Parts: sequence; structure tokens; C-alpha cells
Amino acid sequence: MLKTIDPLLGPKLLGILRSMGHGDEIAIVDANFPAESCARRIVRMDGVSAIAMLKAVVSVLPLDQFVDEAAFSMEVVDDPAAVPDIVREFREIIQAEDPHAGFGALERFAFYDRSRAAFAAVVTGERRLYGNLILKKGVLYP
Repeated sequence: MLKTIDPLLGPKLLGILRSMGHGDEIAIVDANFPAESCARRIVRMDGVSAIAMLKAVVSVLPLDQFVDEAAFSMEVVDDPAAVPDIVREFREIIQAEDPHAGFGALERFAFYDRSRAAFAAVVTGERRLYGNLILKKGVLYP
């Protein structure tokens, strides 16, 4: 255990987050997400909600402020204007952590493609549909 580090951030995930550079992306995905075919590195957190995982990750990961959008959810299939409750929660957490971080949405297959290019994916036990998010890492200023 470490002081001020969320216990959900185990050694493997902390190593991945620390290894990421500016502009690298990490996906936090739900239990239905096809992670084995859509991720280069996988950390399994099957008993953890996507909300808890997001809170833990953004507690240590700076979000990119050099882009319009530093976080991306997955659009609802056949209803891209819909905003599921979990996506509202994602936005609230990100805005509380970094009010300047932009938030976008990607069509399902565009989300899959982007997650394939991501540095890693954290597979949660989230059972709510559309509990998927991609975060772009920013920089720490001196």
C-alpha cells in the first residue's frame, strides 16, 4: 500500500500509467467490451466498476490540454445523440478533475479502432452498457 495512491492502482496498472507518454491513450472498458481483440496491453479489474476505475486513474493521470477532446465515450448504436447515465457520470468525474478537459464521443467501430491503437485497456466488471471511455494523457507542468 502507498499513501495517497488509490488501492485499485496495482503495480501493473501503475507501471502502465507511468510508462505512457504525452498523447498516449488508455481505454477503461466495460465487461462486454471485446478487449482481447481491441487492446495491445490488458489489465483485468473484473470486480471493479468503470466509475471507480476512472476515479482511480484520473487521480494520477494528467489529461491532455493541447487537444480539444481528452476523453471519448462510445456513442449509442443507432442513437448517437443519446447520453447514457454512465457517460454523464464519466463527464462529471472528468470535469471535476480537470474543468478544461474536452469530452467527445466516437461511433462504436471508431471506438474499437481507437482502442486498438491505445497504449492499454483496463477491463472492468462494469455491466452497464456503454461503460467505455478512452483517456488521452497530458503533461505535468514544472
